[in-house]
Amino acid sequence: MRTVKEVSTITGVSVRTLHYYDSIGLLKPAEVTEAGYRLYDDMALERLQQILLFRELEFPLQEIKEILESPNFDRNRALEQQITLLTLKKEHLENLIDLARGIQAIGVGKMDFSAFDTRKIDAYAEEAKAVYGHTPQYHEFEEKSKGRTEKETGEINQQMMVIFAEFGGMRQLLPETETVQAQVKKLQEFITMNFYTCSNEILYGLAKMYAGGGRFTETIDQAGGSGTAEFVYQAVKYYLEK
Repeated sequence: MRTVKEVSTITGVSVRTLHYYDSIGLLKPAEVTEAGYRLYDDMALERLQQILLFRELEFPLQEIKEILESPNFDRNRALEQQITLLTLKKEHLENLIDLARGIQAIGVGKMDFSAFDTRKIDAYAEEAKAVYGHTPQYHEFEEKSKGRTEKETGEINQQMMVIFAEFGGMRQLLPETETVQAQVKKLQEFITMNFYTCSNEILYGLAKMYAGGGRFTETIDQAGGSGTAEFVYQAVKYYLEK
């Protein structure tokens, strides 16, 4: 058994934070002495590791609590997500270091801000969160898809790909063009009708995910041609800024 102070020393998590985790039921001590001292066993420390893992994935504390208490929680899958996210962050930091060194060596040769782009990290974090199905959007999607046949689901997915193919046919246009902006609205309404309420905030998050690399980008570019996912992102950005 370890005291709260010992756990704080081992993990770097402040005593105040550990007390807070206890108060919200996220991390309970294994035992509380008659004098009121919190004691933590190895199982509690393992749970703390899982909590810190999800904090790295930028999950809110309430979602972490729900996930850890879910019978569907898969620790191995969570660990795989952590490894992937840390790898993406490492790549991001290396790009920033290279940029800074280049500026230090030769000055600002060109205004290149690509090293600051975190869309791939953000997209993966959103996809990781969606796996556990604890968002209102996920529950709404479950309700809307309840009773759908495999054929109906396939048809809806195909219609979604048609929308992206239409975006691909507009790539020669500027994102702010009226036709492109109407297509963004069409995408937002289609998602709301068939999946879940697609607020402007959610639409932006999806657009970042579309252009963030990985299977989403590949699928969209396959439907509309190379660069379609990035074009959708730029069009959505303008749609939400205007």
